[in-house]
Amino acid sequence: MTSFLRRRQVEARTGLPRSTIYDRMKKGSFPKPISLGARTVAWLSADIEAWMEQQIKLAGR
Repeated sequence: MTSFLRRRQVEARTGLPRSTIYDRMKKGSFPKPISLGARTVAWLSADIEAWMEQQIKLAGR
């Protein structure tokens, strides 16, 4: 089941700081969030899990 993750949850789950998350989003190497309101965004947990699995594969594990 997919759920929404707020930025701090994404930081905790990935171990990446905010600046790195946004830098990688600009470069197209990190999932982009979806808008939940005028000033609220969240990432889909499935997108973050898929990204993490891809990083594991790239690391040769």
